[in-house]
Amino acid sequence: MARARQIFGGTLSPTNKEGFPAFERPLEEQYLQTLLTNTLGNTFYTDSTDLLKEAIDIHTAMLERDPEFAARALVYARSEGLMRLQPLVGLACLAQNDTRLFSGVFDRVIRIPSDLADFLTILSGMGRGQGGRAVKRQVARFLNDVDEYWALKYNGRGRGFNLGDAIATTHPVPKDERQNEIFRYLMGKQARLEGLPQIAAFEGLKRANNDEEKLRLIGEGRLPHEIVTGAVKPTREIWRAILPQLPLFALLRHLNTLDREGVLDENRDYISKRLSDREALKKAKILPFRFVAAFENVDKDWVRDVLRQAVEACFTNLPAIPGKSAIFLDVSGSMSGEYLRIGSVFALALYKISKGKAVFWLFDDQVYNAHASMHDSILSQAEKITARGGTDTGAPMRGLNKYKMKVDNIIMITDEQQNTGSPFYKELENYRKKYNEKTRAFIIDIAPYRKAMAPPADDMTYYIYGWSDAALKYISYSINSYGSMVDRVRELEI
Repeated sequence: MARARQIFGGTLSPTNKEGFPAFERPLEEQYLQTLLTNTLGNTFYTDSTDLLKEAIDIHTAMLERDPEFAARALVYARSEGLMRLQPLVGLACLAQNDTRLFSGVFDRVIRIPSDLADFLTILSGMGRGQGGRAVKRQVARFLNDVDEYWALKYNGRGRGFNLGDAIATTHPVPKDERQNEIFRYLMGKQARLEGLPQIAAFEGLKRANNDEEKLRLIGEGRLPHEIVTGAVKPTREIWRAILPQLPLFALLRHLNTLDREGVLDENRDYISKRLSDREALKKAKILPFRFVAAFENVDKDWVRDVLRQAVEACFTNLPAIPGKSAIFLDVSGSMSGEYLRIGSVFALALYKISKGKAVFWLFDDQVYNAHASMHDSILSQAEKITARGGTDTGAPMRGLNKYKMKVDNIIMITDEQQNTGSPFYKELENYRKKYNEKTRAFIIDIAPYRKAMAPPADDMTYYIYGWSDAALKYISYSINSYGSMVDRVRELEI
């Protein structure tokens, strides 16, 4: 094997995490993968220390090569990829590198106060302190948009950096007297609450000692559910009061609690209607694995049925994928847990988009027919898919060759940890030579390792990093000549 060039050179890299051959992707693709997998916790192959160091290294490398691409990628990962942590790390690095670009993308990465708190914590952890004049200026601008709701939801006292800390360090000039009183409240100072009805109701709620008084204050202050549940332990009556204003994601997250409190069954029609609203589900942008978690945690059969329908609705509007596809889902041991739950939902959604005309196989070091159904729900089928043995990414490709199946698209969902047998790309080359030289390959990589199974020179093999439903849209866009994910990022206005 030829010795690889420097780490971001885009040639054959010696090994992956298991010591098997892997290709090194171009820096731009590695950067997107880091941003969109958004993973710094422990994984099957890499511990959190290695991942954090690699993340800082790749942010630094990307900023040295192309800071404008880095800035665009941060916006893409936060807005379209729906990721938070890595875009915030990248923004902190950008603040050191290019204050003009930093100022241009700040409010497109810092969307809510918890983003700001985490960003300031990251800056402090990098030894940047308060971040300098450009950072203070952008933080001050953000703080002048803080209203009563944000002040209550994100005051975060006792949880590291909070809005009060941000005000104390950046000294924003309040835009009016009302804003000044909000700032005083956030900093723990005496504030006049006469013009701040939500904050006044919240402070009263904390002192109330009976449900009647609590319900009155919740109603008068229009107090959101997260503020109420953070201030008092909700009783059945309080859950009944706040149920109608739970956002879809909060409703999904609290289904088990509502059941435990005896509120679920008595609101069956309302809950069923909310979770069946296709337009609302589309706007909420709830990631598919959130439904999987809710499905696993609730026992009521009618709720599980509603969740099955909700997931089907989430994928209804996805564009069709032209041609015949082969879908390969990695079910090896390293995929167990969240990776496999997410991967199963994605694979089954792809199968349904194909109207059941796709080949759908599971693989570890062998290949298995998934026996997918167009009629059974995605969640019910995903629940039955379990992790098995080792990983041979070449196995499903050998199956296509063996059965002489001609397909236009190959879609593999994997964490790319080849540990036995011949690799994917060798078998893909053989397949293209024998059966279809125009077959496109899409590798949905849901792990943060950044080693690849195909060389970057292959313009018919696409990498998709991360696990939002944008991954499924991207496949259709690529087939219809929308260009690579890197090109999509380069087109963003900043």
